[in-house]
Amino acid sequence: MVFLTGLFMQVTLTAAPFTATAIAQATQTEEMERRANVLRSLPEWAAKRQFGSQKTYAPMEARAIGSYARGCLAGAAALPEDGNHWQVMRLSRNRMWGHPDLIRYLESFARQAAREAGWSGILVGDISQPRGGPMLTGHASHQIGLDADVWLTPMPARKLSTAERENMSAVNMARPDWMDVDPAVWTPNHTKIIRLAARDERVHRIFVNPAIKKALCREAGNDRAWLRSVRPIWGHNYHFHIRMGCPAGMAGCEQQDEPPEGDGCGQELTDWLARQQKAIFGPKPPPGPPRPPPPPLSVDALPPLCREVLRAR
Repeated sequence: MVFLTGLFMQVTLTAAPFTATAIAQATQTEEMERRANVLRSLPEWAAKRQFGSQKTYAPMEARAIGSYARGCLAGAAALPEDGNHWQVMRLSRNRMWGHPDLIRYLESFARQAAREAGWSGILVGDISQPRGGPMLTGHASHQIGLDADVWLTPMPARKLSTAERENMSAVNMARPDWMDVDPAVWTPNHTKIIRLAARDERVHRIFVNPAIKKALCREAGNDRAWLRSVRPIWGHNYHFHIRMGCPAGMAGCEQQDEPPEGDGCGQELTDWLARQQKAIFGPKPPPGPPRPPPPPLSVDALPPLCREVLRAR
């Protein structure tokens, strides 16, 4: 698996949809094994180790610092484990932290989902680490507290046990051929909840699997403006990824470029679907010599303020 710094985690084409999914849905045991393997070879100065070891937030003014895939987070707030309309999953990862604006948004979005999208509530996956920054496993983004994963499985009408939160899997929305959603599990309420998130002016992008984007394009009707911010990407067949824009006037927070014009339902989506199906079902090239992993990112490669975030007590 090859990790690249960018707007999201990418992996080699032949493994992308499956590997990204496996990481997102890893059980507590699988996640602990991955972390142990990473730590065995990671130098002390690596940003992943420095930020991945932080257990508490930085008691500073709330700030999203740097870019979504190279930055950190000061003054984070934690989404409570339980609300009337949400429950946090994979608690042992300690990734329920975000910029306070994102946490407030998620709380209000969960209530809206129950009221307007026919969901009893939402299951929330990874947000960010207590001080943001690069993660030991998984995401390349989620570093500045403005990204959150929401499962495409509605919250059940009961409180999940700790074991369920650590080990249960969300439902795969993709059809077996990965060219569309599975009609046995996809419902109109899935379109409603993604549309609800995409219409919020605070939301800059939503990432979904290309198969899900295809269903949204088909089901959107004449109201299509919100589709512009819904972008296809590997994985994301178990959850959708909400990305907020930088809070207004926040110096040092690097806003992503605006999404391309249009609803994104044309050739771009067709190409994504073709690449995804080829990666999963197409002939695999003969293996070449193993490539050495890229050197880990150092703390010095992050914005200078991230050193203060690490030191804050």
